[in-house]
Amino acid sequence: MTLTTLQLSKPLGKTAVHEEGKGEPVVLIHGVGMQSAAWGPQVEFLSQTHRVFALDMPGHGGSDPLPAGAQLPQFVAWLHDVLSELDLGWVNLIGHSMGALVAGGFTVTHPDLVSRVALLNGVFKRSESASAAVIARAEEIGKGTFDLETPLTRWFGDSESDKAACAQVSGWLSDVNIDGYATAYNAFARGDATYAARFSEITCPFLALTGDGDLNSSPDMSRAMAAETANGRAIVIENHRHMVNLTAPDQVNAALNDWLNSPTRGGPND
Repeated sequence: MTLTTLQLSKPLGKTAVHEEGKGEPVVLIHGVGMQSAAWGPQVEFLSQTHRVFALDMPGHGGSDPLPAGAQLPQFVAWLHDVLSELDLGWVNLIGHSMGALVAGGFTVTHPDLVSRVALLNGVFKRSESASAAVIARAEEIGKGTFDLETPLTRWFGDSESDKAACAQVSGWLSDVNIDGYATAYNAFARGDATYAARFSEITCPFLALTGDGDLNSSPDMSRAMAAETANGRAIVIENHRHMVNLTAPDQVNAALNDWLNSPTRGGPND
């Protein structure tokens, strides 16, 4: 895998990009607290047929953080600058969790650059109580309170695949830049409705995928997102939770492969 560090204009700073494979571009955006390595099974699989770009989100891995207080539109603007610098033209865009919010927002605001979009374990129009809980957690993180066990307990079960993935994720969360994490989590907590009303404008092939045990990025949210789009499909993987791309990689990869082979409405395959 080739590592490229893009030097973007201020205040974006540098972004780390991991590239592998050849063919039509696929861009991967991870969730809060993770890094591009969290896409390992997908990079290995997708790079056999596509040119894959796994990005370190601002404040994660090798990428500089956005200014404190940055909200979802600033992360969408970051993605636009990264893709402009890479000069890829039309892309297939995949996001997980916070990355799904970024990918969804980018597709709405830049439909002329997205061939297909897939949102894994995405959030969509949280209830008032769920919104209040996640905002409260964001405020605690902003004060420097970092609880490692809470997300791990919520994201993983007791299966062997869950235990192995949990060990990986625990390492990434332990290494995260706390300021970058706090900024991204605050945007994640407040961004679920930012572009939701415009999902009806999405006409490219749209995939919303989650695990049936993911209570915060729920199956109902994935179904609602897919129903809003003109060409959407929802997939719910049984007996898995939030890090489904790591705990059920074969099922996720098969779903992504089908999505990548779906005909586009506009873009390079039209």
